[in-house]
Amino acid sequence: MSERIYIYKRYERFWHWSQALLIIIMMITGFEVHGSYSIVGFAKATQIHTIAAWTLLTLWAFTIFWQFTTGEWKQYLPSLKNVVAMIHYYTIGIFTNSPHPFRKTVVQKHNPLQRLAYLALLAFISPLIWGSGLFYLFYGDWAKLGIDQYLTLEWVAVAHTLGAYMITAFFFIHVYLTTTGHTLTAHIKAMITGWEDVDGHH
Repeated sequence: MSERIYIYKRYERFWHWSQALLIIIMMITGFEVHGSYSIVGFAKATQIHTIAAWTLLTLWAFTIFWQFTTGEWKQYLPSLKNVVAMIHYYTIGIFTNSPHPFRKTVVQKHNPLQRLAYLALLAFISPLIWGSGLFYLFYGDWAKLGIDQYLTLEWVAVAHTLGAYMITAFFFIHVYLTTTGHTLTAHIKAMITGWEDVDGHH
């Protein structure tokens, strides 16, 4: 028996899909800037990549404000409770039709593994990719800021590329996990409508 509950608020859905679109744009243009392929050309790809980055930072600023004014930031507090059960479910249980060990609620939208993944994203991947990206963008000001003696463009490029591979891996794992609901598209529909069918068990 499942219960239909309204989990994702309107701004939350707007933020999620806007962020997804901007990250996809940045992945496509970023790997073109890296020289992996050519679609719009280096100069245009760089321009689009930079605009998307500033747009995403602006979106994040509004979202951080929204998270703290609504209390939604608590959704991301890490917890080790039931982590082993979640690992077992994703590696074995999901293939044997075992019941999901986590029940979503309005105050607990993310399971323990998701919370740890978001912690890794916020604490390590995001600072790496954004820090190196901003150093890259303001390379012309390094001497004026007195940091040219501490950094090389090569190391900044390597750090940014490493961050790009990590965020790309995170993105595809995230997309895969959206298919692990009671139907292939259940989680995606929930993020479009805000409503999710949640199992009645605890």
